[in-house]
Amino acid sequence: QVQLVESGGGLVQAGGSLRLSCVASGSIFRLDAMGWYRQAPGKQRELVATITSGGTTNYSESVKGRFDISRVNTEKTVYLQMNSLKPEDTAVYYCNARIKVNVWRDWNDYWGQGTQVSVSS
Repeated sequence: QVQLVESGGGLVQAGGSLRLSCVASGSIFRLDAMGWYRQAPGKQRELVATITSGGTTNYSESVKGRFDISRVNTEKTVYLQMNSLKPEDTAVYYCNARIKVNVWRDWNDYWGQGTQVSVSS
């Protein structure tokens, strides 16, 4: 089994910072891209940022310049440093990873359980 466990969410005032972490564990043969998505109440889940195993990053326009995604491959961990937070960043943040569990199986996407980020004005 594969598990993604997020941590680091919470309540912060506008302009503040939070750092999210996500650790992948279990039966992992290969770990490819990792990323963060978010879902606000009444809205669809949207991409926040992704990072490939080689370190190439991609950000949504709404967080570019404020958020920074990074990873430590040896620890199977991805981070999201969130600065200059705005009330509109309030959402449940989900970790995502593309994983191959063994040489015979296809790549699959796995998700964490989500962590709440709330930004007050």
